Amino acid sequence: MHLRVTFVAAARSSSLLAERFEDDRPLDQADWDEVQRAAPELVPLAAAELRYCSPTPRSRATGDALGYAPLAQPALRDCDMGRWRGFTLGEAMAREPSAVDAWLADPRSAPHGGESLTSFISRVGGWLDTRPADDGSRIVAVAEPSVVRAALVYALKAQPSTYWNIDVRPLSTITLTGVNGRWNLRLEGVPQLA
Repeated sequence: MHLRVTFVAAARSSSLLAERFEDDRPLDQADWDEVQRAAPELVPLAAAELRYCSPTPRSRATGDALGYAPLAQPALRDCDMGRWRGFTLGEAMAREPSAVDAWLADPRSAPHGGESLTSFISRVGGWLDTRPADDGSRIVAVAEPSVVRAALVYALKAQPSTYWNIDVRPLSTITLTGVNGRWNLRLEGVPQLA
């Protein structure tokens, strides 16, 4: 049986320039308002047989606000950024410019002491490949934009460096269809489960 996994990018809890690695901040009022504006298009995804989320406060809050009642999945957590956790990219660059350059240039490196980009992509891909096809064919997962990017790189069997060329906007959706290592990207104008 083929699966249909729709990822919903979590609402943003800060401006893009203030994004922090492994950001655990909850949604603020502006973010709640954004979720409510997007709800008419996203609420129908709650009909999925399985509903998951990243274990971050904003992913859980986004899923709950949309009526998904998602189950947190540790494998959908953001990339482990080691000692850079909580930093913005600018702050990490100011403290360790050569380490940031190495991290951006080599997807196998982890100069921050956390997880490499290739390990992160593999972890998210492993979660995708182990979804139970016999439990239902429709899945929705609310995840951090970085997790959605990793899932796309994995599903398309793209080079890990492609990760840096994918822009995932808050509350956007992407759908992958297939099963166990054979995934296709499905682009749709309006989220649908049929």
